[in-house]
Amino acid sequence: MDDAGRADRREMHEASLLLRRILTLNDEVEKQLAEELDVNPTDFDAMQHLIQSGPLSPSEIAARLGITTAAATMAVDRLVKVGHVTRQPHPSDRRRLLVVPREESVRRAMARLLPMIGETDALLSRYTDAEQAAITDYLARTVQILQRTLGRDGA
Repeated sequence: MDDAGRADRREMHEASLLLRRILTLNDEVEKQLAEELDVNPTDFDAMQHLIQSGPLSPSEIAARLGITTAAATMAVDRLVKVGHVTRQPHPSDRRRLLVVPREESVRRAMARLLPMIGETDALLSRYTDAEQAAITDYLARTVQILQRTLGRDGA
């Protein structure tokens, strides 16, 4: 790192540095979980959306991942092959298919994530209501900054 980079780093608030470290560690946790599930990063991202939202069409997966429908179909093919999802007919439109996460895959992922989520929630509960409100405000505004950076105002 050059002198300018070191100077910029010294001028950052410690909370911003810690948030950057959290983001980096989160990426590492996701990579590790993707490896455990035997999927590549794109397939893992698709799995995350399916776990959070439930069944989605391939076109919905494509839109959420910012990839083509063909690329989403290839990701779904790979996820079917390794047993993480199934394709099922749409309940109200027989021309469409839904991609459904398999319960065992959801359980495997959540078994890994829930302890971390629970520990984080328990940590937050140690703060007063006012402190929690300040933490929440900081994080919400950080989300807004990231959304603006991505061109997703109001997303």
